Amino acid sequence: MDEEQDLIKEKVNQETSKILWSELQRFFASGSAVFVSAELDLVTVSEAFAKDDKEKVAAWMKTESIHLVSDAQAVAWLEQDIMVWAVVIKPWILVQIIE
Repeated sequence: MDEEQDLIKEKVNQETSKILWSELQRFFASGSAVFVSAELDLVTVSEAFAKDDKEKVAAWMKTESIHLVSDAQAVAWLEQDIMVWAVVIKPWILVQIIE
């Protein structure tokens, strides 16, 4: 089981990349862009999504550490032309602001 978790973590880590928010508009428009706050590790959150760990995801959602990208966030990020960290965990794309 640990080997499987290591493989998931390695795969997620390799698939995480920097991208301009403007290039992710279609994911936002389809309601599949998920904001991950800076207090969380993007790879850890991505692993939880990949493993369908509903308890962890629900806890983060309850504290609003993760949530669907809001209209206000999307507009502000587009106006600022910001770069984000992103990883696709189908059907979601998780994004985190690069600070």
